[in-house]
Amino acid sequence: MATYKQPCIHCGTLVERDARFCPACGSQSPFAYLCPACLREVEKGSQAICAGCGRPLYITCPICGGRTFVREKCEACGAGLMVKCPNPRCGAPQFFENEKCTACGKKIKPKDRVVTPAVGAGAPPPR
Repeated sequence: MATYKQPCIHCGTLVERDARFCPACGSQSPFAYLCPACLREVEKGSQAICAGCGRPLYITCPICGGRTFVREKCEACGAGLMVKCPNPRCGAPQFFENEKCTACGKKIKPKDRVVTPAVGAGAPPPR
């Protein structure tokens, strides 16, 4: 049976069409950009606000202060913008600004929404 692959929009690796993540770069959405709050498909560059929930799609990186699109890593410094859901039964990666988990609905406390700088990216130390 023939299978068709599509390139990951983040790294270009060919990925099975039914894959839930890219095996090369680890992206949770290899074929489209998704709003981190409502998981609706959004377009990078042409949309400034999610049409589904009204969330801004461009943010200031908490590590470097640069403007970045809402995705798994900062476009400027490479810092990861995802945190782990505090629910031990879930543990799904969540965008650091989310107030609740998009998988299980558990509230994410501000102390659990801390991101860390990318290793070797030359990012300034956290204040």
